[in-house]
Amino acid sequence: MRRKDKEITDTEVIDDIICRSTVCRLALSETSQPYIVPVCFGYRNRTLYVHSAREGKKIDILRKNNNVCIGFDVDHEIVKADQACKWSMKYRSVICYGTASFVDDDREKREALDVIMAHYSTGSFEYNDRNLADSIVIKIEIESMTGKQSGY
Repeated sequence: MRRKDKEITDTEVIDDIICRSTVCRLALSETSQPYIVPVCFGYRNRTLYVHSAREGKKIDILRKNNNVCIGFDVDHEIVKADQACKWSMKYRSVICYGTASFVDDDREKREALDVIMAHYSTGSFEYNDRNLADSIVIKIEIESMTGKQSGY
């Protein structure tokens, strides 16, 4: 990271940023053209889970290249100044790199969906066989993470 003064190295702070994010951005690349999509997610033990329809652009790309980058950000606040070029933004962010795979086992898929649901709600949930068959769960093993903050 170029600006070491903005780097977050504490893994608990990095995990907190991820857990407080409500949406992450999943970046993929099939060729030289990048593709980024906002997704809902669940996070546990350096693993990210994403729910998806069985077909679509992100699925097509992941089948060809399962290397991904994920972005999270929280605590946004505009910092005004007298001069336009002096304005800035307060924020905390995390960038992760990892490898994606598809969860095929129904038991593991249910557990992954529980992790996703726990990110947004409390309680227990049921997943009928039809819904499980119609959906895909993407499991992303996080290989590296960097955190950055500005204004804090």
